[in-house]
Amino acid sequence: MKIGVVGATGAVGEAFMDILERRKFPIDELRAFASEKSEGLNVKSCGREWPVQSLREGCFDGLDLVFFSSGDNISREWAPKAVESGAFAVDNSAAFRMNPDYALVVPEVNSNRLPSRKNPTIIANPNCSTIQLVVALSALRPFGLTDVRVATYQAVSGAGKSGKEELLAQTHEHLHAQMRGGEFAQKLTNEPKVFPHEIAFNCIPQIGSFNENGFCTEEMKITNETRKILEMPKLKVSAFTVRVPALNSHSEAVWVTFERRVSKEEIMSAFEKGAGLRLFSQSTDTTHYPTARMASGEFPVFVGRVHQDLNDPHTWLFWVVADNVLKGAALNGLQIAEQIFKQ
Repeated sequence: MKIGVVGATGAVGEAFMDILERRKFPIDELRAFASEKSEGLNVKSCGREWPVQSLREGCFDGLDLVFFSSGDNISREWAPKAVESGAFAVDNSAAFRMNPDYALVVPEVNSNRLPSRKNPTIIANPNCSTIQLVVALSALRPFGLTDVRVATYQAVSGAGKSGKEELLAQTHEHLHAQMRGGEFAQKLTNEPKVFPHEIAFNCIPQIGSFNENGFCTEEMKITNETRKILEMPKLKVSAFTVRVPALNSHSEAVWVTFERRVSKEEIMSAFEKGAGLRLFSQSTDTTHYPTARMASGEFPVFVGRVHQDLNDPHTWLFWVVADNVLKGAALNGLQIAEQIFKQ
C-alpha cells in the first residue's frame, strides 16, 4: 500500500510510524508530511528511512490512505484534497468528528460504519479519552445503558511533545530546589506555556477552553462523541476532565447505570469477551488493577476495579486505562485502515 502521514514529526505521527512496523502493515511507499522547517529530515518506519516533505498541491496523488494528525485547520483544508486524489483520509483532529456526513469510528465498536474500499472518503478518529471509554461501554450495551459519568485523569502526552517537555522541565527544577534545601522552586524558569497552570506535582481541572455552562471542550467532546459512536443520541453522558502529571496514558473512573439489575458475573464476563479489552480481576489480589505506567506502550484498553455502587444497585463503577497516543490516536487510525483494506 501507499500511505501518507501528515504531522509525521509530531508525537502521534511518530507513534503511527512505529505501529506500522509493529503490526507489519504492508507498505510500498510512505510519504511523510510536516511543516516546512522539518522538510529534508528523514523519519524511520518499516526498516527504511523516508524523507519529510511539506504539503503542496498534488502531494497525495497515487496514495491509498492519508493519516492526518496536525490540527483542525490543516485537516479542514487538506483532508478533502486527499480524498479528491483518491485516498482515504483518516483524520485525528476534531474537524470532522461531529459532522453527520462523516463516520466517527472505533473499529471494535462501530466498524459497520466504515465505507467500502472502493469509496474513498474522510473518516474521523475520535478524541483519545472517548476511544477508551466507548471500547469499555460497548461491551456493556446489552444490559441497557441509561447513564454514563466519567472523570478522566489525562497524561501530558495528550498535549503533544511540548506537554511532556514542560512537565519534565518543571519537575527537574523542583527536584533541584529540594536538593538545595527548599521544598519547591519559588519561581520557575520553565513557566507554564502549554498548560494554564504549572503541571509538575499538580492536577489541573481543565482541558481546553470553557463554555458558558462551565464545561471545557474536552468534556463536551467526550459527551457528544460517545453518543454518536454508540448510536445512542439520548444517552445521558457527563464528563469531568483533569490533566495530571503522568507522562503517558489516560485513566478514567467510570460510573454506568443500567435499565435493570446486572450481576458482577455478567459484567465481568462481558468485559472478558469485549473486543479490544483486557480485564484485571481483583479476586485474589486487591492490588491487581491497571495503571497508566503499565498501559503505556500497550495496544489494549485495560479495565479493573469493577464494583457496584452502594446506593444504587443499577449503577456500577470501574477503572479504564489506555495509551492515549496509541489506542487513543495512532493505533485506532491504523485499525480503521486495516478494516477497510482487510481484503
